[in-house]
Amino acid sequence: MELSHIPIEKLHIATINMRHGKRAPDISDILPSVRARGILQPLLVRPNADGYEIVAGRRRYFSAKAVADEQGAIAPLPCAIMEPGDDAAALEASLIENVARRDADPMTEFETFCRLIKEGKTVDSIAATFGITEIVVKQRLALANLLPKIRDAYRNEDIDDETIRHLTLASKSQQKEWLALFESEDGNAPFGYQLKQWLFGGQSISTKVALFDLAEYNGHTVTDLFDEECYFADADLFWQMQNAAIEAKAEALRESGWSDVVILDVGAHFSQWEYEKTPKKKGGKAFIEISHRGEIVLHEGWLGRKDARRAAKGEAVEVAAAAKDARPQMTQAMENYLELHRHAVVRLALLRDSTVAFRLMVAHALAPSGNWSIKPDAQRARANEIGASIAASAAQGKFEEERGAVDALIAAEQEGDTAAIFAHLLTLTDAEVMRIAAFAMANTLAVGDTCVEAAGLYLKANAGEVWKPDDVFFDLLRDRITVNAMLAEVAGKSVAKGNADEKVKTQKKIMRDCLAGENWRSKVEGWLPGWMQFPFKPYGKGKSAIAEATKAASQALG
Repeated sequence: MELSHIPIEKLHIATINMRHGKRAPDISDILPSVRARGILQPLLVRPNADGYEIVAGRRRYFSAKAVADEQGAIAPLPCAIMEPGDDAAALEASLIENVARRDADPMTEFETFCRLIKEGKTVDSIAATFGITEIVVKQRLALANLLPKIRDAYRNEDIDDETIRHLTLASKSQQKEWLALFESEDGNAPFGYQLKQWLFGGQSISTKVALFDLAEYNGHTVTDLFDEECYFADADLFWQMQNAAIEAKAEALRESGWSDVVILDVGAHFSQWEYEKTPKKKGGKAFIEISHRGEIVLHEGWLGRKDARRAAKGEAVEVAAAAKDARPQMTQAMENYLELHRHAVVRLALLRDSTVAFRLMVAHALAPSGNWSIKPDAQRARANEIGASIAASAAQGKFEEERGAVDALIAAEQEGDTAAIFAHLLTLTDAEVMRIAAFAMANTLAVGDTCVEAAGLYLKANAGEVWKPDDVFFDLLRDRITVNAMLAEVAGKSVAKGNADEKVKTQKKIMRDCLAGENWRSKVEGWLPGWMQFPFKPYGKGKSAIAEATKAASQALG
């Protein structure tokens, strides 16, 4: 930092100065000293196109101007010249000088802290710089949640500190309601502790906030005296239905391509100052904010500031170890593909052991689960390609053959008449009844149910007999780490290591060449990925519904 004396006409207040834009300061206390001895403490400035802008020293500058007006001139002012362009450092310098006097109001600190955050500073670094706690910094930044009119009223000291703290916890609609009361002629807006009770006392949940179809709500509703608002009388039933609707909305958002959809805890606020706008194609996430009164606010296209800056530079985004473990190890489409194929394999295994199928059916009768209504599983696929894959599988083909044989055994014309079917079963041999029972159990086994894994484990179901990796499997296989691990299984560890930096597409091509014995590669027979084995063998520690079901099934089987 360079020290120099600069003529006053080359100086002007920087827009970065925390008091820029405010009326001229009161200089009565320091003006006599400046008249007598001039400016002794250097102003903090930095060069720009108009000369030098004052980052810190606004009152000394106005005192010098006053002396210049009185005397017709003043000697160049002592200045410490900063490097140009460092907005964050300039903001810090401006606030540090003023915070020592503690006449910077909370709103001014909020505005300055927000600008520092945008310049890349973190909450802990701001707290360390100004010698305050992180909680104080967060309290100031929380003012960003307030409506502009409420911030203005706080700046004008029409709202006290306790009230403003409670208002930072209010949803936008609650703030609007409170502001209407505040601006009304009656002036009956709640303040302080009464405001807290107003915000959180009781659950008056308006029917307007429901994400679900109100026709599906079987509870009572209450209408106010003016017939302007309707409320749910059964808060528990509301939350049960609202949470289900929120989960469905989150799932739809994930299907639309967001890298993640985060459902915040009820009452937790989405603080925009902690994030940066990031589009979907660059890894942006969606956040669902839920108020205590059931209101839902969707924040689309945000990413933590650190990750957003890395993504903008094209750098790999750091993921904490815990986050890596929490990250799904496969796409939902791949999970659906695997669940359907594993389901098909286990159904075929049940057909081959009717005694096990019968016992499984009895267990369903005693403790219904999955599809036990009774109805056959719909085998819903997330994409047409997945549906075509399961339809063309050998396991599905053999199952359909058995369907025809069973239809002949039970006399299809009696379908739907339980008493008639029961009477018919009495005429069949035990072996024939057990065959029908095995088919019935397999036909109603729910895709993705823990029982698929339990039966597969007990029966040692072998997917290799009826399943081979097809085009859909390879199309859905996209994670580099997983693909490289599979390549090591198919082509050997040396090949996988040598191609670790290759594109996923290239590594998958090598796998397919090995499995087909093409392009000079020896044919590999009988390879079965861990994802299609019983028990299920994951690649990495990412979350998987199949892995959880396998764990539960293993515990149940002992």
